[in-house]
Amino acid sequence: MTFTVADERFMRLAIAKARQGVAAGQSPFGACIVRGDEVVACEHNVVWASTDITAHAEVTAIRAACKALGTIDLSGCTIYSTCEPCAMCFGACHWAGFDRLVFGAGIPDAERIGFGELQIAAVRLKDLGASPMAVEGGCLRDENVAVMEEWWRQPERRPY
Repeated sequence: MTFTVADERFMRLAIAKARQGVAAGQSPFGACIVRGDEVVACEHNVVWASTDITAHAEVTAIRAACKALGTIDLSGCTIYSTCEPCAMCFGACHWAGFDRLVFGAGIPDAERIGFGELQIAAVRLKDLGASPMAVEGGCLRDENVAVMEEWWRQPERRPY
């Protein structure tokens, strides 16, 4: 799959946010929500900081974007996620009405560093649920995996 220069720019914002999360003792995931060329929200996973298992990067970014825009309808937006969304996050993306979901690393990459992912690929969830959202994976995968590996090397890391 070919990604645009803009896709790579927004994914790198999500990657930078994931690195901020790692530096703050969180898990190595980030998400950036964009409408047109405008960044609406860019957040990282805060599961441990909030003691909220649902506070994945996609969910925290969706919450911030809805607040920023004053709506629960995020149609016209794209979400960039450093890792293929879990079933919960995919569902949240669908409900938010994103036009497009772009992710970097895949579920197998998250599993390799200790995360107990469900074995349901985002494309499969799209098909099963007949979601109109476009799903594109592999954007800057190596850069996203590098953040996961940085997190993995930290002795205080905490998967879930």
